[in-house]
Formats: sequence, structure tokens, C-alpha cells
Amino acid sequence: MKAPPAPETAEIAALDHQGRGIARLGGKAVFVDGALPGEQVRLQRTVRRRRRDEAQMVEVLRPSPDRVTPRCAHFGVCGGCSLQHLDYQRQLEAKGRIVAEQLERLGGVSPLRWLPPLAGPAWNYRRRARLGCRYVERKGRVLVGFRERSSPLLADLRGCEVLAGDAGRLIEPLATLVGSLTIMRRVAQVEVAVADNATALVLRVLDPPTAADLELLRAFERRHAVEIYLQSGGLDTVAPLSPPGTPLGYGLPGLPAGIRFAPTDFIQVNGEMNRRMVAATLELLAPRPTDRALDLFCGIGNFTLPLAQRVAVATGVEGDPALVARARENADRNGIANARFLAADLASPEAGAGWGGDCDLVLLDPPRAGAREALPAIAAARPRRIVYVSCHAGTLARDAGILVKEHGFSLAAAGIMDMFPHTAHVESIALFEPSA
Repeated sequence: MKAPPAPETAEIAALDHQGRGIARLGGKAVFVDGALPGEQVRLQRTVRRRRRDEAQMVEVLRPSPDRVTPRCAHFGVCGGCSLQHLDYQRQLEAKGRIVAEQLERLGGVSPLRWLPPLAGPAWNYRRRARLGCRYVERKGRVLVGFRERSSPLLADLRGCEVLAGDAGRLIEPLATLVGSLTIMRRVAQVEVAVADNATALVLRVLDPPTAADLELLRAFERRHAVEIYLQSGGLDTVAPLSPPGTPLGYGLPGLPAGIRFAPTDFIQVNGEMNRRMVAATLELLAPRPTDRALDLFCGIGNFTLPLAQRVAVATGVEGDPALVARARENADRNGIANARFLAADLASPEAGAGWGGDCDLVLLDPPRAGAREALPAIAAARPRRIVYVSCHAGTLARDAGILVKEHGFSLAAAGIMDMFPHTAHVESIALFEPSA
């Protein structure tokens, strides 16, 4: 058997986009899990490639003053978080640098001004999560949780410090519950949705539960005051264990009935940050009572409905018809008559058909793939302001370059929004205005 490579000593110069330290050894970049800028570490290379290698940290020889003790006992094994060992203020600064670098390198642009970082609660914030669930033969029990860092295996968790409400304390009881079912080997995942009024757990079951299983599930519901849903196939098979189930919802200022959502709907992960993000977006858009506003990738109306209360008409466009229907219901429940919602494929080369035309304000909140296909129709409308909410700095940078270089807009402002504290995930916001 080939002996493992000998440990090496290196200085860490920066963080990469996954929260790993970057060192240079022998003219090669080496990405080191768990290392921080300014540290001297002993590392062991685990993956060798032509241009870059990966390594595990063996020992910190000179720690960074920004290194802190992780709050979670599972940090370093669980892949749910990657930055708990870095002071939180430094996390925000690192994410800001990532956005600035991506805008310059990929988009060839930089904002006229930087917005201050938008941050909220750093712990117990995550109200949406998809947890793996698996019976592990060598352990003789069921595991529920996130995957291990850099591994397809499930981490052996007892709890979670970032899941919202009581969800973080339910991981071990959930594993015990699934382990008591006759179908314990046929439960594939648990989806968590924490609303303001209830916590929903969606169990993906590959075989139907027995009558005895159903009784155990109902007892767990009662004991932990949660709503259990079962999913046997696609999203159309999701059904409450105890019909009709409690309608899930969250509040937003100015919406008396709030926003309702289904347990598998997309909602912003961090509830308090979502409220701050909506407020910041409205401030950047600076809506007027006579404006016509367009909200693309609108989902269930998270931005559209607060925006509709400040303009003459707001149009939300979304590719998923089920989310469009939910958005219309949310408008009706809140008595908002000047919001309309359309279903359209915003990733299509023909994006703009059915919704393109004159508008004063545009809001974009696309998935990781960005909004490239929709940009020509947006630019043709010559809106007064475009606000782009991004969950991927690379596609924001690409689209910013297109708006500035091909469509005559300027990048007036940009900043980060920390929707996922203690992870390397970067959420950002940018304001575009027509060039003079």
C-alpha cells in the first residue's frame, strides 16, 4: 500500500468561495479545509490535480486572531456549515470580497457605491432544510442530518445550531422515530419547513407506512407539536399525515394576512433576513404611486405584494404554475387587487413573451442560473431602476456585465445580504440605473 504524503507547512493567503483556506506550494494553489487567512498550518494533500490540489489541515501552527471556537460540536464533520471557526464580522467581510472579485473578474464591472452588509440572526435562523435519512448498517441505526463535508455519507448528528425554532433539537428524536418504523430503510429524506405558526416535516417514503407506523408518526406529531407530511412520489403526492394540516405562513410588514406557503415551496431560508431584504429592496427601488413594477421569478409573492402596495400595478412572473396560484391566493387574502401574476418560462430564449413591455421598475430574484435570457426584454423596457437579488455571485457578475456593457445601464450600488451565516453561501443585491 502506498504511504500517504508527508505533511507540509504553508501560509494561508485567502479564503476561496467554499470557505477553504488558499495556500501556494510549489507554484500550485492548495485549498485547505478549516484554514483561515494569515495562519500558518501543517496540511496533508488529499487530492492532486494539474493546477490545484486539495488538502486537509493537520495542525494550526500560528492561529489567526479571527479564529473562534465553533458553537456546534459537529462542526468540521457536518457539511451544513463551513465558517463557524471564523469571527462573524470577518465572515461578512470575506463574502463582500467574493462579490467584489466576481463582479470585476467575471463581469468587468464595479459598483459606484457599496451598500453596508445586511445581516440578521446568526444562529437558529434556518427555516428550510432538506435532511438526508438513512439506515446505516455498520452503526445499526438510522441517521438524519446533513452530509459530511466532502463526502456523500450522512453526518452523525445529535442536533443543529442553525435550524430555526425547535427543528435543530428534533434531529435525534427524528432518527429514533424513523428507526422504529417497519419502513426505516425506505425513508429517504426529511424536508423541514419552519413557519411562524407551525413546523412541518415532510418524510419522503419509498414504501407506504403500515398502520403501526402511522400510529408512531401521529404520536411523534403530538409529542413534539409538529405537522408531519408524507411524500411517496413527486410534489403532487405530498399530503398531511393528519388532514387537513395547518396552513403554513410567515409575516411581512404591511401584509395583514401574511404569506402562506406549502411545506415544499421555495421560501427564503432566513425569516428575519427576508424581512430586512424586502425592506432594503423597496428602498433601492424607490417606488412611486404611479409606477408599473415587474417582479421576475416572483415565487409566492414575497416581493410582489409589498411592492404592489406602493405602486399603481405590480406584475409577478414565475415559471412554476403552482407558485403562481399560491401568489394569487396570497394577494386575495391580503386584499391586494393591483397585483397580477403570470406563469412563464423565464429561462427560455423567448423570455419576454407575455410579460415584456413598458415598466418603471424591475425586480429580479433568479435561481443560481441567473437571469440572462430575460435581460433583453427588461432592457428594452428601459426601467428607471432594476434591483437584482442574487443567490450566486458568479451569475450576478455575468448578468451585471451584460446590463452594463450591452444594454446601457450602470451598476449604481451593490452589497451582500447574509442569508446563510456560517456557510460560504453568498447572497447579494445590486441596483442598476440607465446610464446618462
